[in-house]
Amino acid sequence: MKIELKGTGDDLTFIAKGNSGHWLVMDSAKQLQGNDGASRPMELILQGLAGCTGMDVLSILHKKRIVLTNLEIEIEAERALEHPKVFTKIDILYKFWGNNLTESAVQRAIELSETKYCSVSAMLRSTAIITSSFLINP
Repeated sequence: MKIELKGTGDDLTFIAKGNSGHWLVMDSAKQLQGNDGASRPMELILQGLAGCTGMDVLSILHKKRIVLTNLEIEIEAERALEHPKVFTKIDILYKFWGNNLTESAVQRAIELSETKYCSVSAMLRSTAIITSSFLINP
């Protein structure tokens, strides 16, 4: 995998592109010379975690012929007080909507994502305690 990062000027706004060819913007707070116009790098890591596990869980449930009408993932995280201020605690809340959802199928899909498939989760586990919970909504 390879990425390219470019500055957009004199501030802390950057654009980055990966192998997929899609650009994204990242920025910093104004008090840190940014423009406060995009996600911060550490937010992108959590967004990547949500995307990674979300794709896993959806794929696993689809293989079981369980069709969701919606999936939302909320993540709250804590960071170390000292630099490099890594994540130390991450709580993931999955919210599922669908007609034939069972707790056992949802739990198993989440477990497989967490323990086998999600590479972002695997990397973050080296510094953070990751917990998860879920809600099934009608």
